[in-house]
Amino acid sequence: MATVNPMSAKTTQPEILLAGEPVHKRFGGAGGAFRDENLDLLSRVLDTWFRIPGTSIRFGLDGIIGFIPGVGDFLAGAASCIIVLAAFFRGVPLVTIARMVTNLVIEVGVGMVPVLGNLFDIGWRANRRNYHLLESSLYGPARDTWRDWMFMGLLALGLIALAMLPFLLLLWISRVMVHDVRTW
Repeated sequence: MATVNPMSAKTTQPEILLAGEPVHKRFGGAGGAFRDENLDLLSRVLDTWFRIPGTSIRFGLDGIIGFIPGVGDFLAGAASCIIVLAAFFRGVPLVTIARMVTNLVIEVGVGMVPVLGNLFDIGWRANRRNYHLLESSLYGPARDTWRDWMFMGLLALGLIALAMLPFLLLLWISRVMVHDVRTW
């Protein structure tokens, strides 16, 4: 019978996180929920898990859940937010996170259109796009982000133009009404 010396038994020490330590070590480390393998699997399950037999068309739960009236697009969008949240906690630059959020907004916004929106979800694959943005941001070679900033600038200009449409429409309607009053 073997005896065990209690003095030589290993004791587990708590993990000490230093103030300057990157956040991604806490959430993307060996046991973290935001590990690459988990996020890759999530993006595949949501976007490309199933294949239509005899074709190369792939779709995931995101496309299926979207058919549930009322809550489908909300649930799919909530599941998609996990990848964006992981990117934030792992230290991805904010401009890349903004691109990821834009991908989700496009997917959820267009996905609200019955049937055609679900077909768009299958083709757009926002979760795969976002996972690749996360991966290239963390592990890719250092790259210039001018394309990211250009994308965000164009998006901001588009949103400003979209926000101005109601005012321009109101101006046009008031002009027509004033013209009609003068000619009356």
